[in-house]
Amino acid sequence: MPAQDQVTTRIEASTGWHALKVGVIWQYRELLYFLGWRAVKVRYKQAAIGIGWAILQPVLTIAVFSVIFGLLVRLPSDGVPYPVFALTALIPWTFFSQSVTRMGSSLVAEAGLLTKVYFPRILIPIAAGATPLVDFALSFVLLIGLMAWYGITPTYYLITLPLFAMLAALTALSVGLWLAPLNVRFRDVGHALPFLVQIWMYASPVVYSSTLIPERWRPLYGLNPMVGVIEGFRWALLARATPDFRMIGVSVVTVAVALIGGSIYFKRMERTFADVV
Repeated sequence: MPAQDQVTTRIEASTGWHALKVGVIWQYRELLYFLGWRAVKVRYKQAAIGIGWAILQPVLTIAVFSVIFGLLVRLPSDGVPYPVFALTALIPWTFFSQSVTRMGSSLVAEAGLLTKVYFPRILIPIAAGATPLVDFALSFVLLIGLMAWYGITPTYYLITLPLFAMLAALTALSVGLWLAPLNVRFRDVGHALPFLVQIWMYASPVVYSSTLIPERWRPLYGLNPMVGVIEGFRWALLARATPDFRMIGVSVVTVAVALIGGSIYFKRMERTFADVV
């Protein structure tokens, strides 16, 4: 009998910009879904109040912020009740901080998968970074209720909110693609990451308004990509004042550069993950 045709598949590391094959992510979408859903279940497994933490955490944080920065320090809130002012920034910030933290440690946490089976390694940080979307959605429901309590009605600017939500996700991804491979090689990154995120929050207009920044410094301030995200969220939801679009534009450009550079760096380091982790 004639021998059956044999198909040989060769797997090897690729280099350069051409290695960024976005279509591969779609091909492995089922694995991406499994990794993300598993991370969500593990996070709330055996928790006494379960997913209620997604509501309790922002409620307690806003209560502390409102007392310290709203009542005692009396920071300006652009004519908006301070709890609403702070929560509109806290929601995208919490999503960003949780995503970056999870992506930064994702490759080390999945060391077993990296050394046993082939799949696009970029799926691991993407799945880890998407996990906080559950908290994001529930916190947004809390914000809508708080706005209704204070009688604040969203305007047609609300249609731009998905764009700024996407910018928040891309910002987290751009940072995570740098931190995840760095943490594989230098475990100091995992220790420094919580401190970095904490400092980053106070460098972003979460508890204060960007109007406190002198106008001539605002484009430079926009190099912090979360400035554009937070300003965009406040404008889309509250529409109390026209934001500084120069500042938002600088943030968008910063995210684009960081995302492209992070993607290239991730692919260059990918070949060493199994050996180093």
